[in-house]
Amino acid sequence: MGDKTPASVIEMAKAQGAKMVDLRFIDLPGVWQHTSVPIHRLEESSFEDGFGFDGSSIRGYQPINASDMLIVPDAATAQMDPFTEMPTLVLICDISDPITREPYLRDPRYISRKAESYLRQTGIGDTAFFGPEAEFFVFDEVRYDIASQGAFFEVDSVEAIWNSGREEGPNLGHKIRHKGGYFPVAPVDTLVDWRNTTCQLLEQVGIEVEVHHHEVATAGQCEIDMKFDSMTFMADQLLWFKYVVKNSARMANKTATFMPKPLFGDNGSGMHCHQSIWKDGKPLFAGDRYAGMSEMALHYIGGILEHAPAICALSNPTVNSYRRLVPGYEAPVNLAYSSRNRSASVRIPMYSNSPKAKRIEVRFPDPSGNPYLTFAAMLMAGLDGIQRKIDPGDPLDKDLYSLSPEELSGVRTVPGSLAGALEALEQDHEFLLQGDVFTKDIVDEWIAFKRENEVDPVNLRPTPMEFMLYYDC
Repeated sequence: MGDKTPASVIEMAKAQGAKMVDLRFIDLPGVWQHTSVPIHRLEESSFEDGFGFDGSSIRGYQPINASDMLIVPDAATAQMDPFTEMPTLVLICDISDPITREPYLRDPRYISRKAESYLRQTGIGDTAFFGPEAEFFVFDEVRYDIASQGAFFEVDSVEAIWNSGREEGPNLGHKIRHKGGYFPVAPVDTLVDWRNTTCQLLEQVGIEVEVHHHEVATAGQCEIDMKFDSMTFMADQLLWFKYVVKNSARMANKTATFMPKPLFGDNGSGMHCHQSIWKDGKPLFAGDRYAGMSEMALHYIGGILEHAPAICALSNPTVNSYRRLVPGYEAPVNLAYSSRNRSASVRIPMYSNSPKAKRIEVRFPDPSGNPYLTFAAMLMAGLDGIQRKIDPGDPLDKDLYSLSPEELSGVRTVPGSLAGALEALEQDHEFLLQGDVFTKDIVDEWIAFKRENEVDPVNLRPTPMEFMLYYDC
């Protein structure tokens, strides 16, 4: 993809019979936005001049008194949309100021690019590779509503254990028990064909799929893994991934969600992030230290663990994220590292002895946020660890879920709420500002946006559980 030029993209569009161009970009919380233009408006100059749009209604962008902005396509990202009825070329875009022509400082994709540039400026490495594993649920139906006098939500799945006694004319059984979805064959796993189809659609948009399977939870929890790639490009791919999964589900008359914890009493959906640093085509995380890692890799881990509470404000950025980050549901809440051990928040995979396979896996993130900011925050924390030679301490090669509070004494944990994570980010964000990668403005805007639009609205509303607990008080 990286060798595409404006001229070759226009030729590609002609060869594919494209009639429209879909221009996509990211808002601050992390949801893809788009606007479409007829194909005849796409010229080679468009990849420099861009297209004008009103940024005042985009979450986290410009105020209305400075709302004129430019959306500038990146030729390297060109793909055909597999879902639109009319042939449509998709281009991921960067945001620029129409007056100065400078990149827009609040554009999350620009922040990711700056983080990659900062890595090169430090001389530590030239490429950060990321490989996210974004878990999700596929339901047959979802209903929810909220009003001043009541609120509810309900999801359903044909394979859910709560439907074992339902009249289905006939009910054929084979429901998945809570925490029993990893990974029985059909007919228990009802989504094999759907995942096969989804993998083909992902391949159509340039995403190399490594594996797919049912995940631990009942009611359609799935995982489809993509091959790792460089950081900003991988964030682009993750947005395509979520788009394809959601639209493939809709084509099958189902609904997919990357919400971290849609079910009570069963596992939530995480996004384990594999990452490593390379230089001149050589991996830098392989060495002769613990688990075959280099000293640099251990210092990178030290940075991740030290800054983890602040990272959570970006990597686990929803109130719902902290319904998942609780003990007992394979959620990596303890800030420790280990090899092979999935109960630690940072794992060192041991599948291969090849130096190229040496990487770390940060396990506490989830897929509800902005991938550009999530990946950039982890890279900046890791680089801070390398530069300051932060000692990660001793590894914990034990099942952390089974240890007593006394045995876990001294082991820090992730924050218990989004409010707590935002407070951590407020106190600890200097590592993000290095090299002008993040700005104080974007940190402040993120914290203010999350508090005003998510923390406060949830805190203000009574929940059904509160009626269960307190109605007879």
